[in-house]
Amino acid sequence: QVQLVDSGGGSVQPGGALRLSCAASGPESDRVPLGWFRQPPGKEREFVAAITWSGGSIFYAPSVKGRFTISRDNAKTTVYLRMNSLKPEDTAVYYCVADPEGDYYNSGDWGYWGQGTQVTVSS
Repeated sequence: QVQLVDSGGGSVQPGGALRLSCAASGPESDRVPLGWFRQPPGKEREFVAAITWSGGSIFYAPSVKGRFTISRDNAKTTVYLRMNSLKPEDTAVYYCVADPEGDYYNSGDWGYWGQGTQVTVSS
């Protein structure tokens, strides 16, 4: 069982930056992969980034690679998403996720979800 609380969303202008945080709790929280999905207005949820429990492997969606950075703290229970060079198309509700069953890129494979935090990129 893993509980997730995500935060850090807000409104920024194009080219700006934000950092999202997600605090994981529960007996398995320091031993499971963590990640982020997002859901743009009127669209399906899409994979953004993921990191294994050790931090040894990291995965990004092509649309964010080079602009976003995922990391987790030494205790392994907090995951961050640093978002630079934000674009209007990054506007979405961002969800922290934990404990995938298989395919990191498939939203249906992740067992636990945060409540979501809104990111709006607009001039």
